[in-house]
Amino acid sequence: MNVERLFDIMPRYLEQFSWKRDALSHKVNDQWRSYPATEYESIVNNLSAGLLSLGIQKGDKIASISSNRPEWNFVDMAMMQVGAIHVPIYPTIGASDYEYIFNHAEVQMVFIEGNLIHKIKDILPKCPSVKSVYSFTDHSELPHYQQIIELGKKQDQSATIETIKKGIQKEDVATIIYTSGTTGNMKGVMLSHQNILSNMMDLINIPPTGPEGKALSYLPLCHIYERTINYLFQYLGIGIYYAESMAKIVDNVKEIKADIMPTVPRLLEKVYDKIENKGSQLTGIKRSIFYWALNLGLKYDNKGENGPLYNLQLKLARKLVFVKWQEALGGNMKVLISGGAALQPRLNRLFNAAGIPTLEGYGMTETSPVIAVNDWGKNNSYIGTVGPPLKNVQVKIAEDGEILAKGNIVMLGYYKEPELTAEAITDGWMHTGDLGELVEGRFLRITGRKKDLFKTSMGKYIAPSHIEEKLKESPFIDTAVVVGENQKFAGALIVPNFEHLKDWCKLKNENCPAPQEIIKREDVLKEIKEELNKYNKQFGSAEQIKVFKLVADEWNVDSGLVTAKMSVRRPKVMEAYKDLIDEMFK
Repeated sequence: MNVERLFDIMPRYLEQFSWKRDALSHKVNDQWRSYPATEYESIVNNLSAGLLSLGIQKGDKIASISSNRPEWNFVDMAMMQVGAIHVPIYPTIGASDYEYIFNHAEVQMVFIEGNLIHKIKDILPKCPSVKSVYSFTDHSELPHYQQIIELGKKQDQSATIETIKKGIQKEDVATIIYTSGTTGNMKGVMLSHQNILSNMMDLINIPPTGPEGKALSYLPLCHIYERTINYLFQYLGIGIYYAESMAKIVDNVKEIKADIMPTVPRLLEKVYDKIENKGSQLTGIKRSIFYWALNLGLKYDNKGENGPLYNLQLKLARKLVFVKWQEALGGNMKVLISGGAALQPRLNRLFNAAGIPTLEGYGMTETSPVIAVNDWGKNNSYIGTVGPPLKNVQVKIAEDGEILAKGNIVMLGYYKEPELTAEAITDGWMHTGDLGELVEGRFLRITGRKKDLFKTSMGKYIAPSHIEEKLKESPFIDTAVVVGENQKFAGALIVPNFEHLKDWCKLKNENCPAPQEIIKREDVLKEIKEELNKYNKQFGSAEQIKVFKLVADEWNVDSGLVTAKMSVRRPKVMEAYKDLIDEMFK
């Protein structure tokens, strides 16, 4: 059947994969609870009927605040079937952000995990549009969402639902996603059914498996990256398993022997750091073989141009060393899809060399989200870039270096913000705010963020993001923010990798001091300085880091220094550490 609206995926799923026993799965009391395709459809239809009985109408806004779970999909499909607009919200943001979204979007109903009610309880009296809050889990203060399902069972609304569905057009708003951004107020990105489906269909070749496959999902479904891929998995009949938590990802991957997993570079960095730390503790011939394999992996060319001798050596390295990497990810991983931030080329080479295909892509919420992605085949992949633009997406580089994108993936606009919409979209071209270049005329490389550009007092422009990503390759550096506007040279605020420092101290047979103390140690400062000197050789003279300060604070969402997507809020960081930055440049 034709899929023109997102909710059309569900009847197609039943038509194509009615035999599926694990359409959606999550852990309940330490056991995987799977929902067959038939049960999925039944729950959604009853939910839709229940929403109609409660007075929900086309265009009403319904919010969800939850970690990944099958129920997220149930309410997502159910509300879209009756023309309501889904407003998914991160469970990690602050009360003031919830208040802003509820009021700005005029949210009428909220679905929430019961244990998160404390985050919105106090602001609900300030949000007059919110008429009801239902919990996915048992909670003494909230009605259970099962009540809506039971209400739907009592009334046959099937004819009404079908009539409403026929009146919903592919150009209609399906969702409003609020992006925090690194500056300014939150913006509500309006995406249509067509926006998301167009993007999804352009990604159809990425999963190397069909309905026999299993995917592990851990990135937030409220983010369009994971959500679009979530729809793609359903379209292909791939069983979706939701991870218990960030801490349990590796355990869950092994349990289900996942074939595919969308991820972000941060997880791959942590996986690599653990592997490298274990390798560094080896001795003798085992240590030599480990580092031989790593150095071999760093030379990996995904275009297959290394030659027969390299391929023979790689086969041996996979058998002796990289097989452990594969086992760490369940032993069945056919592809990792990396997005959300820049993936270090060395990690991309290493994971691919290890026999774990890793495809990096790029996009933004406003483009539903994928603009470009490395695909299968040596002619469609280029490590160090985010791949070629999608089939139905046009990309061009503006005179100032900004990446512009055009196609059905471009959002309808920012909700209630026509002026901001007009600034962002010109003649159908979406201004991404990112700087880039086309390698070999077709592979997109991100070179920086337009608004992050700054000029030194010597008149040299610096794009800090690529410097920061390079510095993060150091095992000693967790996060770096490059500064130096109107200064003679560039400097950096650095949050060390304290887990690595603990292992470093163990090798020295020392107890590791608290973060506030260890950043003052001369030997630590010396190590960081040596790391900077090593990477400075790869930068232009104006880009080299001449001074630095170490920071012991944790940068998280609660601190306000990073967004819910874990992107650093540069202006907030510079404001919070103004005195330290001033001291750095004295």
